[in-house]
Amino acid sequence: MPIGPLVDEHRLIERLNVVMKRELERMKAGGKLDERAVDVAVDFMRTYAEGLHHGKEEGILFKTLGGKPMSAEHRRVMAELVEEHAYLRNRVTQLAAAKELHVEGSSEALHKVIQMIAELIGFYPTHMEKEERGFFAAAMGYLTGEEKVRMLEEMREFDRRLIHDKYRYLVEGMERDYGGRAGMC
Repeated sequence: MPIGPLVDEHRLIERLNVVMKRELERMKAGGKLDERAVDVAVDFMRTYAEGLHHGKEEGILFKTLGGKPMSAEHRRVMAELVEEHAYLRNRVTQLAAAKELHVEGSSEALHKVIQMIAELIGFYPTHMEKEERGFFAAAMGYLTGEEKVRMLEEMREFDRRLIHDKYRYLVEGMERDYGGRAGMC
């Protein structure tokens, strides 16, 4: 079933959530901001949660379902999930920006980092439960066996390309920012 890999990915996101909850508690107890922990969490959320996971949900599952005659309720839930993905992207962007402000010496930035981490770790479990218990299984009822097999293959190919795309975009950005093209000395 195409939802199998998506549910597996939720388990890894949950593991990060546990780590970030511990980091949040440490910061609230007066600990310093661990900039590396925030950088790693932001990279994970942007690459794995957003790029890989939400990319497959929206670009493969939801796209396929969008052409199906779905119930109004399921269509509404799917639209809500897309909105929730946008909300999560926004919070990750705010977390990254707050961390940068902290590095630059802003006294208010730590509070914003704490707020964004709290929102993210509070929101993800509800969002994932909504997908797993309220949408994924029902969504499979709209697909034929052939569509499910094709979707799994699309997801595997999506996974395979993701890391290559990420680092190609990174190098292209560096070429724009710093001039030249790699290998063209």
